[in-house]
Amino acid sequence: MSENPATPATQQLESHECWQLLRGVSVGRLAVWVEDHPDIFPVNYTVDHGTLVFRTGSGTKLSAALSENPVAVEADGVDAEKGVAWSVVVKGRASAINRTEDVLDSASLMLFPWEAGGKDHFVRVTPDSVSGRRFTVAEPKVWWASMSTGPKASPE
Repeated sequence: MSENPATPATQQLESHECWQLLRGVSVGRLAVWVEDHPDIFPVNYTVDHGTLVFRTGSGTKLSAALSENPVAVEADGVDAEKGVAWSVVVKGRASAINRTEDVLDSASLMLFPWEAGGKDHFVRVTPDSVSGRRFTVAEPKVWWASMSTGPKASPE
C-alpha cells in the first residue's frame, strides 16, 4: 500500500458551471497578441448575457483586444477552507461597444476598475469556447517533497 494518498482527478467543468464561477469573481486576465508577442493584462469584468464586458482606457490593451486576433480571458479562484481551486478560460473575439443603446446598457453594469483614470471604452468578449477545471490544491508537503528529491543544479 502506498503511503501517498491518491491524488483526486481534475474535474472538467460544464459550461454552466464555468459561467457560474465567472459571475462570482470580478477580476481576470486578458490575453492578447501585441505586434509579435502575447501579452496579458488584468481586467475587471462582468458577465453580461453570455459574454464578458470590461472597461479600459485607450492604449495597448484596447488596440490589441480590438485587432483581428482572438483573445482569451482567464479567471480563477480558491476555496481555502475546502482546499479546492478552479480556473476558467473564455476564448473568443473582442469588440467595442459603440451603439448608444449598448453603451448606456453597459454603463449600468457593475464594473469597478481598480486603477484610477479614464476607462471610457467598453469591450465585449464574445466566446467561441468556454472551458474550466476544478481541482484539489496540493498540500505544500506534497509538492515540496517532490522538488527536494529532484536533480540538483551544480554549485558552479
